[in-house]
Amino acid sequence: MAKTKVARGGAAASQESALVRAADFLSAVRVELGKVSWPTREQLTEATKKILLLSLALGVFIGLLDWVLQKILVDGIAAIAR
Repeated sequence: MAKTKVARGGAAASQESALVRAADFLSAVRVELGKVSWPTREQLTEATKKILLLSLALGVFIGLLDWVLQKILVDGIAAIAR
């Protein structure tokens, strides 16, 4: 017959191992976050302004493009069909 292996320590050892691994992971995350070069408040504000302005401009452009294509395709084809 085949022999089955039983893990030593059972569930308590695996739970402890999981807690140790989680603590090691969080410790490594903390070290890596310390290496990050975070932007200053001014840099963050400027980047946010640029993104909002670009989003607004892109929205206006897409809206105008939609309106022009609607006039050409929907109204233009309807006028030709009459």
